[in-house]
Amino acid sequence: MPGVAASHKVVRSHFLDWIARRAGEIELVLSLGFTEVMLRAILLALGLSVAASQPSPAQSSPDSPDSPVVVELFTSQGCSSCPPADALFAQLANRSDVLALALHVDYWDYLGWKDAFGDPAFTERQKAYARVAGARSIFTPQMVVQGMDHLVGVKPMELGDLIRSHALRAQQVSLSATRAGGRVNIVASARLGLRRSADVQIVQFIPLATSRIERGENAGQTVTYTNIVETWQVVGTWDGRAPLSLSVEADKGPLAVIIQEQGPGPILAAARLR
Repeated sequence: MPGVAASHKVVRSHFLDWIARRAGEIELVLSLGFTEVMLRAILLALGLSVAASQPSPAQSSPDSPDSPVVVELFTSQGCSSCPPADALFAQLANRSDVLALALHVDYWDYLGWKDAFGDPAFTERQKAYARVAGARSIFTPQMVVQGMDHLVGVKPMELGDLIRSHALRAQQVSLSATRAGGRVNIVASARLGLRRSADVQIVQFIPLATSRIERGENAGQTVTYTNIVETWQVVGTWDGRAPLSLSVEADKGPLAVIIQEQGPGPILAAARLR
């Protein structure tokens, strides 16, 4: 039956396109130890919505390395559930369309191992997100996508969907950041103004570090961490009424500039400098 055959070809084409778009997430799932049989089950469960997941003609697959989606990971060397999330995060850090930033909290230090990268300021940032979301508790590992969506645990498919969803949204704030000597020059403008004032933040991070954990829940493990935040500083506020032009001192090394609605609320724009 020609009509059925043609329909099968269309479905097959849509499915292959869907697999291609999700190749990175499939690789992440396999890297976390899922067997291929388990992966097939995941694909079967998701395959029913393959056709519905196709972008409309007005949409395209985003590739916007100059305006990456920010993913924050709250993690700890003292958390036994965190190494798989750290491994997933290492894969994310390789993507040009994602700005992955790992914030090590300090509330698991009492278990016998003090996190070498832990900072109470990052615990407070996670608590602030929880207050805004109306949550009573905080957990590790937890990822926050673009300052808005929270994921507890390791959920690569959900994470991929959230990243894609945020990347497809129209950018309301344009941002550029450049280095000049020991300073970072920040320029931004808002298309329609801002709902509320935003914080202009500079985040300095270590691209890669490996730690041997001697005690606590992860005793005996050697773990490699990616994009470890050292400092997260508010360097200015902006109401969006006029273009932003700001020059601030900054140490050498990789950093990110993030404009985020106060609260903390949604992240409006981000840029990275190596």
